[in-house]
Amino acid sequence: MANAFLVVRMRGTVNVPHWARTTLKLLHLDKKFRATIIPDKENTKGMLDKIKHYVSWQELDLSTTKELLEKKARTSGYKKITAEDIAKLGFKSADELAKSLVEGTTSLSKLKPLKPWFALSPPKHGFKRNTKKMYGEGGILGSHKELLVQVRKMM
Repeated sequence: MANAFLVVRMRGTVNVPHWARTTLKLLHLDKKFRATIIPDKENTKGMLDKIKHYVSWQELDLSTTKELLEKKARTSGYKKITAEDIAKLGFKSADELAKSLVEGTTSLSKLKPLKPWFALSPPKHGFKRNTKKMYGEGGILGSHKELLVQVRKMM
């Protein structure tokens, strides 16, 4: 049973229907290769199911969360986060912040002045699967079992 999901937008912004664009905006996934961490609630499953043709998601683990926070977390002004920023948020360390994100006790959008998303780059050495199909059909979209490995290539 997951407490939080890592969600990555894999498709671009062209020809996205209004209803999907609205859901993606609510999750702060405005651009391609943006990632966010969302706690697992009743409504998040429905949101993910609705936009499954535009995003990939997987249950989160602690090491990936820590790595994302260290490498890709940004504050306003697009600056890397520092130990002082983490202390201001009320956490002792990056590990503690990562743990609360993984457990779903806090969400990125509540942690001001942190940006509610991570900007990833395209994966080094490209995607190994089809980018236009669902995971079950040999693609990368929807509930993706190897997304954490993919995201490491995108950091």
